[in-house]
Amino acid sequence: MTNAAKSAMLRFDNKEIELPIYSPTVGPDVLDIRKLYAEGDVFTYDPGFTSTAACESAITFIDGDKGELLHRGYPIDQLAMDSHYLEVCYLLLYGELPEKQQMIDFEARVTNHTMVHEQMHYFFRGFRRDSHPMATMVGVVGAMSAFYHDSTDISDPWQREVAAIRLIAKLPTIAAMAYKYSIGQPFQYPKNDLDYASNFLQMCFAVPCETYVVNPILAKAMDRIMMLHADHEQNASTSTVRLAGSSGANPFACIAAGIACLWGPAHGGANQACLEMLREIGTVDRIPEYIAKAKDKDDPFRLMGFGHRVYKNFDPRAKVMKESADEVLELMGVHNNPTLQVAKELERIALSDEYFVSKKLYPNVDFYSGIILDAMGFPTSMFTPIFALSRTVGWIAQWKEMVTDPTQKIGRPRQLYTGELKRDYKSVDER
Repeated sequence: MTNAAKSAMLRFDNKEIELPIYSPTVGPDVLDIRKLYAEGDVFTYDPGFTSTAACESAITFIDGDKGELLHRGYPIDQLAMDSHYLEVCYLLLYGELPEKQQMIDFEARVTNHTMVHEQMHYFFRGFRRDSHPMATMVGVVGAMSAFYHDSTDISDPWQREVAAIRLIAKLPTIAAMAYKYSIGQPFQYPKNDLDYASNFLQMCFAVPCETYVVNPILAKAMDRIMMLHADHEQNASTSTVRLAGSSGANPFACIAAGIACLWGPAHGGANQACLEMLREIGTVDRIPEYIAKAKDKDDPFRLMGFGHRVYKNFDPRAKVMKESADEVLELMGVHNNPTLQVAKELERIALSDEYFVSKKLYPNVDFYSGIILDAMGFPTSMFTPIFALSRTVGWIAQWKEMVTDPTQKIGRPRQLYTGELKRDYKSVDER
């Protein structure tokens, strides 16, 4: 971090504390309050940490007012249109787009690690057959540290590198195995002659008794879904990974913690919630009823998949995802699928109705990714696991950055205590 060019004075209780102010490459200035407790005997209060920078990072930047998402300075819409997932993985991990030979070498390293240890197959059998794939993934990814002892020493740069490649390579395999296990089908081994997204699709949908050919339109859409979910700055799951990593935990445990956080419906479950809402609406003729509910300020109902907490004008990922959604729906057809018919009509209304336009309730990336995954044939229980395998590279990039940050300390948030004052214990007969 560069030296502070300016500062702010905080005055209270006859105390005066100078707080350094740092200016980032882009974005609002940051007040350095690290000495606030030592010099002022006070904490700051910021539930959800929405006004607190907990780290310094050079990976991803979001400007919600402008609808801008940058990975290492590159706009996400440019990457989504012209790049592919593994190239974005390289960018997030190493800071620059790869040259041709670097890309070839990186893809080869990932491809050669797609298989999981054969004994992990037995680990899956310990779960109930109807286990949610996310529950399975939390357990299996955490257990990777029991299978790959040679890449858990976080002080060794080479072991960190090996762990990163293993996680990026094996998460699609583990997610596909969790899906296959949940539907009672045999595991499908990875095929290293396929690209990353195609390989994942064949592991999910191929069966040993039939030939399966990956449709390139579906593979392109899956690659975009992965790319558009690769990293999203200091969100809840990324912050969880960083917090777990701050204790010195191994990378597999940290990623398992991120997956557990992502499982929450307020975070990674948004596209699943969107599909469930579309199915609740059921048919196009019922849309006006739900539109009226959404407009009624006294009705708790709200449309899922519209607007975004961070992006105030539009979600830059949604435009590209809409293109893929249109391609997939044209390929798969929506005429015999009431859910997808509802989705298309809701999209039309949200983009033209004055109420939605004025409140900037545009279809977001969760809306489009949900209908794409549904059209592909994925059950809603697989939406969040796909999000998790896509986000793994972002978690790893953030974790690697944190581990090498000389200013990093173990996370220890403070609190505004509102409990009882000190009191003496009384035995049960005296209470």
